[in-house]
Amino acid sequence: MSLFFLTLGFGLVTASVLSLLSVGLSLQFGVTNFVNFAYGSYLSAGMLFTWTFATKLHFPFVIAALAGVIFTSLLAVIVNEIVFEPFSKRRKSIFYMLIVTFGLSLVLDSVLQIFYGVGFEKFPITQSEALHIGPFDFTVVQLWIIAVAILSMIVIHLLLTRTSLGKQMRAMSDNPELAKISGVDTRTVTRSTWALSGALAGLGGVVLALNTVVFQTTTGDDLLFVIFAAVILGGIGQTYGAMLGALVIGIVTEVSAVWVSSAYKQDVAFLILVVMLLVRPQGIIPAQGKA
Repeated sequence: MSLFFLTLGFGLVTASVLSLLSVGLSLQFGVTNFVNFAYGSYLSAGMLFTWTFATKLHFPFVIAALAGVIFTSLLAVIVNEIVFEPFSKRRKSIFYMLIVTFGLSLVLDSVLQIFYGVGFEKFPITQSEALHIGPFDFTVVQLWIIAVAILSMIVIHLLLTRTSLGKQMRAMSDNPELAKISGVDTRTVTRSTWALSGALAGLGGVVLALNTVVFQTTTGDDLLFVIFAAVILGGIGQTYGAMLGALVIGIVTEVSAVWVSSAYKQDVAFLILVVMLLVRPQGIIPAQGKA
């Protein structure tokens, strides 16, 4: 039983990381209506930007993480303006944009490897001993990861339900053409969505690196499939569905280590995805409005 609670605790931490990443991807898909296979590269960029500020420029880690998130957000906006926006105007095919994002992923990975190499890095922070909280064992860093994820989900909820930008994002997600006719500045909303999606990718990359301790330029790509599994499980383009999907995928993949080798965790996520597509392809929360 102690092993079960140990893996369940790991599952909550993994779910916290996935929630940030799946919500960021889901928001972007809801507004732009195409899947971004370069999303994993944004994760890697976020953790590497943070590493640069923390180790090379000697910023306090919290400030370094904030700078890493901001720079990843800017990267997402710039890439949209230079790459995605021109291509999306010329071709409306989702498959066409899928190829573009896949190619962009290769380019971004190569650029990161040019600057950072292919070796492993780690943040300059001290790993604490485990704290016993009821039947669970968490390190201080893991507790911070969970707290950051919960706070971020609350902020996203308030943004979508209480702000003008959030309502415009939801309107674009429902019907972009109708939103444009109704006076929504779709270009500004799209830019804001990319900025938010990039920020969540950067933040998710930072907490992922904190959880894995060591990372490299392809660490974000290695988790990309699991993020897609969480998004599809919750309902494509559904923000709250992405939160729920992340919780399910995070807990099930970690708890499965009680019965199968931890090397097969991603296979478990794939199995959940296949079963969900067969039984309920619309996801846990069907897409009435995608955001």
